[in-house]
Amino acid sequence: MRNKPRQLPSFLFPACQTQARTYWRPSVDVYRLRNGWLLKYDLAGVLLEDVSVEVEGCRITVSGVRRDYLVESVEACFSMEIAYNRFERTVQLPCEFADPQVAVSASNGILVIRVTEG
Repeated sequence: MRNKPRQLPSFLFPACQTQARTYWRPSVDVYRLRNGWLLKYDLAGVLLEDVSVEVEGCRITVSGVRRDYLVESVEACFSMEIAYNRFERTVQLPCEFADPQVAVSASNGILVIRVTEG
């Protein structure tokens, strides 16, 4: 009787898992300001034109895609830890906006969203 090959635990090689993740969730810092909210998203390598921001009630949803622009011909993958695919992150703030004013900017891999009441 042949023994089945042992599978190594998937946490040892997360890039080699067979199940595909559709989205990754960027980290976000949320600050309460005197006149609204400030949200800072960690989106290194994401172009501003690849980002969408939606404000609905007290929910802020940031979505988009991070693309791999530095693609070269490679023989094999040794390690892949950066997610180059779609992302989405929704933050629910403890308030409602009747007429939200949203300002979006990006600098050094950080997306900054300011939400104030209009």
